[in-house]
Amino acid sequence: MTRTVAIVGAGMGGLAAAIDLARQGVAVTVFDSLPTVGGKMRRVAVAGTEVDGGPTVFTMRWVFEQLFADAGTSLAERLDLAPLDVLARHAWRQGGCLDLYADVERSALAIADFAGAHEADGYRRFCHDSRRIYRTLADTFMAADRPSPLGLVRRVGLTRIGQLWATSPWRRLWPALGDYFSDPRLQQLFARYATYCGSSPLEAPATLMLVAHVEQDGVWRVRGGMHEVALALAQLAASLGVEFRLGEAVETIEVRGRRARGLKLAGGARVDADAVVFNGDCAALAEGRLGAGVRPAVAAVPRPARSLSAVTWCLRAATAGFPLHHHNVFFAEDYPSEFRAIFAERRITESPTVYLYAQDRAEGEPPAGAERLLMLVNAPPDGDRGGGSEPVLSRAWERGLALLEDCGLSVAANPATVRTGPQEFEQLFPGTGGALYGRATHGALGTFARPGSRSRIRGLYLAGGSVHPGAGIPMATLSGRLAARCIARDLDL
Repeated sequence: MTRTVAIVGAGMGGLAAAIDLARQGVAVTVFDSLPTVGGKMRRVAVAGTEVDGGPTVFTMRWVFEQLFADAGTSLAERLDLAPLDVLARHAWRQGGCLDLYADVERSALAIADFAGAHEADGYRRFCHDSRRIYRTLADTFMAADRPSPLGLVRRVGLTRIGQLWATSPWRRLWPALGDYFSDPRLQQLFARYATYCGSSPLEAPATLMLVAHVEQDGVWRVRGGMHEVALALAQLAASLGVEFRLGEAVETIEVRGRRARGLKLAGGARVDADAVVFNGDCAALAEGRLGAGVRPAVAAVPRPARSLSAVTWCLRAATAGFPLHHHNVFFAEDYPSEFRAIFAERRITESPTVYLYAQDRAEGEPPAGAERLLMLVNAPPDGDRGGGSEPVLSRAWERGLALLEDCGLSVAANPATVRTGPQEFEQLFPGTGGALYGRATHGALGTFARPGSRSRIRGLYLAGGSVHPGAGIPMATLSGRLAARCIARDLDL
């Protein structure tokens, strides 16, 4: 008898789960209220063109190579990827510009020119330690269905307990960086890795240093834009027989006999299934957005525990002055104050850091005329409480542009823009308040607070950036594969 699985949400986790289940003979149907696949990895229409409006950094290529290979094809056949020589370009209002490269020694030489030989030596030590942390946790933590502190110790093994302790879970990232860098600009640069999972570097564990190694292992530019990744996964899934029902909102995940049995759609239709995968923010389940029956599926996320939200502007504009690269970060002076403002005071700082994604730039070549840009500043996840007034969001735009100008970049006046703030993110992804990464990874045990692949309700499985192993394109993809693996075991596929 053919098993059936219904997947709620066509983001990266849902697509990966669909691929893995379909290739094992499962009849899979994917539902999404949006008219296209990708979830947060979306395209935004601006002035007659489309701009990437979600995740922009493609790393951990091996995750996708394994997914495609297991399905009988290859990543190279499905996506056109180009490695980036420059991982990101960084600039500071108080002065200085620094590129980081995929090659560690080349970055060290750039840091030596930027801040001196002592800081370059600190960077080499930092890279050594980040590589060690990554190697300790890649198989023992990321690949686990539902990690726990004790389970992690068991997987690492008593003979390697010292390596586990050296992942620095008890230290905060911000002070730990002081062991490597005395230049505050470099501390800012590498503290930004905490934001990759929506957290504050003042509260996130130093374990997140491992992001440095992830980037050094390769960052790729996706030709055609990041949304092509989601399209490639959807096309592969469809070729395996997966049915997509886009533009169809799920009203309820139905529970009968203490087990998830299917879905009720917004139009009233019912869909039976042997298992259900929820590829959305788990907070929506705990808030009853998918019905009272699945509220116990996960623990609620307290408002203070939510991860970062953002204000983004997708725009098409001509630029001049500063030589943009594909990924660019512009820093103001006081980085800690930005996160105190967001997490303690629930406001956007007066001097926000600005991330600028120049979609049309490869190795720095300026396009002719206007170019597609995504500008982002961090914001508190209060979209369900207003998410910032119009004057507040307009001021964030003006101050972001002022920082760019102070760093030498001018953006043509009155560009066509589409703004998305916490309130809009809450509407797109209900139950989050606009939080983009699920629960913030704060404290030594914060990462263990994310739910695993199996929910507390039999037959209901979880995928996406709010569950283990976390947010980001490769992590969300891994979460889908972990959910599919659990279903295969439970249904004896």
